[in-house]
Amino acid sequence: MTLRTITAIYPALDTQDGAGVRLRRVLGQRPEQRMDPFLMMDHFASDEADDYISGFPDHPHRGFETITYMLDGHMMHRDHMGNEGHLRPGDVQWMTAGRGIIHSEMPQQEAGRMQGVQIWLNLPAALKMQPACYRDIPAAKLPRIPLEENGELVLLAGNLTLGGNTWQGPIHSDHTQPLIVDIHLSSSAQLSLPVAQELNALIYAFEGDIKVDKQTLPKGQSALLGPGNRLMLTTDSQGGRVLLLAGRPLHEPVVQYGPFVMNTQAEIEQAMMDYRAGKLV
Repeated sequence: MTLRTITAIYPALDTQDGAGVRLRRVLGQRPEQRMDPFLMMDHFASDEADDYISGFPDHPHRGFETITYMLDGHMMHRDHMGNEGHLRPGDVQWMTAGRGIIHSEMPQQEAGRMQGVQIWLNLPAALKMQPACYRDIPAAKLPRIPLEENGELVLLAGNLTLGGNTWQGPIHSDHTQPLIVDIHLSSSAQLSLPVAQELNALIYAFEGDIKVDKQTLPKGQSALLGPGNRLMLTTDSQGGRVLLLAGRPLHEPVVQYGPFVMNTQAEIEQAMMDYRAGKLV
């Protein structure tokens, strides 16, 4: 057993996106702060309607996948294919932009708490121009793994084996093998979690501080993890909650321009021309 340790800490960046939604950019603050195969992760969380009410009106994507995990509130997705999805607390949306999608994500509430995360997962070059597709996953379909007195795991993506039992999350990719786990830990808890050696891994502490091996990761920061095959997490008397992202790197060039993520500058320019000409989708 080799424990993973923290190799870099990324403070989340306060920013705005969409039509003025206030959020924290957890991953992808700068190009060098990506983690192959993950491109970006945003965390939006506010009790103030002015921070989220404007939402994310129609906008395009090409070349990657998004995974949206709602924690509080109600958001509606609509896209050019006629799909509509109502995301409520605990629900997940898995969208493959592929060659192109135009969609919106708009709040369905005028007050109260809105919280969730959106993760951008890269696609290999061979799949970037596949047709777009979309899937809503209700909270009831997500495996919930009890940790006795220590808390609970919610498995969004990948396979996880604990105590001789194996669970499979609803999101799966043979190419990037994503493992995404919402980890709830109670007061003064300890968790030893397998994370395959070949996967890059990062955790984000969004409720409470947490220790990775012996190093503390403060709330609101993400930590890039070094090599190993097991993750050891410990909480203080306040408990904590973290999101684990792990995936097999693609080792391909990444060229991003706003909502388009391709492998070359020429492909980005083609995406922009396609969008302007109404041919993106």
